[in-house]
Parts: sequence; structure tokens; C-alpha cells
Amino acid sequence: MVGQRLVMLLALATAAYILVFWFPLSTLWSQQVAIDQARSQIAQLSHESAALAAQAKSISTESAAVALARQEYQLVLPGQSLIQVLPSNQTTSDNLSTGDPGLQPLVSPTAAGLGVSTGTVATTSPRAPLSGFWHRFVATLEFWR
Repeated sequence: MVGQRLVMLLALATAAYILVFWFPLSTLWSQQVAIDQARSQIAQLSHESAALAAQAKSISTESAAVALARQEYQLVLPGQSLIQVLPSNQTTSDNLSTGDPGLQPLVSPTAAGLGVSTGTVATTSPRAPLSGFWHRFVATLEFWR
């Protein structure tokens, strides 16, 4: 009787040891989390697929496809030209002609800040001629003056 209890106790201890140390509970948990994430991605993709199918159904006619191409992608039919009118960034109280640069008065180069002076031209003193590499280098950069 004591031997039988000892065997029973040993079997119970072995079963508990196997459940505690060999049972892959963390692996099962991480797999369940991955399955849940995959299910949510599948649901999201099926929702997007349904939306795309509805959009494809709505543009199944040629006129709807042409209208979508014009609105979304600024495409035109062969032989047509696309002209875009940009919105004005002026307030309503401004004069409407001020937005067109062709209607503005001419601006002098000095007022435009282009670094061009309309006054006297500075003269440079003659320099000693350069020879060799430096002469070729300076001659190459002549357009910078």
C-alpha cells in the first residue's frame, strides 16, 4: 500500500513537472497573439478589397473612367490640351490686375537686388601675367567675373 502511494505520488509529481517545465505556454500565447494580428490584417484587407471593388464597379463605364482620369490624374483625350487656372492668393480688396506680373511696371536691376550696379564701372589694375597651371585655371574661370 505504501509502495502504491509512493508510485502514485511520483507519477503525480512527474505529471506536474512535465506540465510546468515542458508545456510550451509562452509559445502558445505568442502564437495566439500572432493569429489575432493576422485575423485583424485579413479583416482590414478584406474591407479595403471591398472598397476597391466598389470603386472598380463605379468606374466600369468609359465615361466614368474618363472623368476619373481628368479629375485625379489631369489626363486629357488625344487632341485636347490641359489648361490649369491657378487660384489667386489675393484678398478681394486687392486690385485684380496686381496678380499678373506682365501688368507691373519695370523694375531696375539695382532695385531687384541682382547685384548689378548702373553707376560707374570699377576699373581693375593690370595684373602680372600668370603662367602654367594657375594661368589655365584662371582662364577657365573667366566667366565668373
